[in-house]
Amino acid sequence: MLEIPLLLVAIVAIALIFDFTNGAHDSANAIATIVSTKVLSPRTAVMMAAALNLAGAFLGEEVAHTIGSGIVRTDMVMGCQGLVLAALLGAIFWNVLTWYWGLPSSSSHALIGGLIGSAVAYNGFDSLNFMSIVNKVLLPLVFSPMAGFLGGYLLMLGLSWMFIRANPRRINTSFRKLQIVSAAFMATSHGLNDAQKTMGIITLALYIFHVIPEIHVPIWVKAACALAMGLGTAMGGWKIVKTMGHKIFKLEPIHGFAAETAASLVITGASFLGAPISTTHTISTSILGVGASKRLSAVRWGVAKSMVVAWVLTIPASAVVAAICFEGLYLVGVIK
Repeated sequence: MLEIPLLLVAIVAIALIFDFTNGAHDSANAIATIVSTKVLSPRTAVMMAAALNLAGAFLGEEVAHTIGSGIVRTDMVMGCQGLVLAALLGAIFWNVLTWYWGLPSSSSHALIGGLIGSAVAYNGFDSLNFMSIVNKVLLPLVFSPMAGFLGGYLLMLGLSWMFIRANPRRINTSFRKLQIVSAAFMATSHGLNDAQKTMGIITLALYIFHVIPEIHVPIWVKAACALAMGLGTAMGGWKIVKTMGHKIFKLEPIHGFAAETAASLVITGASFLGAPISTTHTISTSILGVGASKRLSAVRWGVAKSMVVAWVLTIPASAVVAAICFEGLYLVGVIK
């Protein structure tokens, strides 16, 4: 009979708690626009997003492989059973802090920062897979928000030209229905990218503890992560919904449709390329792009500036916290 170490059980439990907080923190990604435009009630929107987050989590595992083996060199952290625990503590700290402040920061980059910080604390910078971090994390960190902004801007511009002579009331009625489809696409793509990150971190822990012979996501890990994210989404992140749905740009159904569609296309493409991008970054900049297509002054750039500050700080801040957690766990004897 396989004996499961208590520390591994604790790590899996904490990872699922992180996944839950990720779902609650990022529920705004899928429902902020559809709630702010009053297309669906908050309760209906949250339940729809939770169900589709759950479904999206089963659609791939490319991002999970990046998290599991593309951030740290598995051969250099193989003996460190507390590495994943320290990484999760750093990520959860940043998630909770930004949730409290109502800032739409990136749970994904908090987790990546946590992994980086704990790995460096354990075995120095040589333990990092720099090429993969650059190609799968840093470049998408820059280009996914740019793609979201450009996609939202161009799609909204195209829709404005297409319906320039149409009756505004009929347009709003049509796009109220279409926005349900775009919000569903957004929720599914969010589950596809974000749930896989926790799958990857649990798979890495199982590999470090010699429970599995290679970085491959077991089916029970997929199911557990999908369920945790779905439950978290069902809780809702109302402070962040308010920020994204009202404080960036006053949205109408056609704007919500454009922002969600553009962001979902970027997120889905990145997911199948194995890039753990920030769904928060992408939908936020898509909303900015949609607003900018109307006029630059329509966007509240001060709010956007606050979000950018949070984005820039996420990886280094969570890395520092994870490194401190690692040292603390070492001092109390959890890590040897």
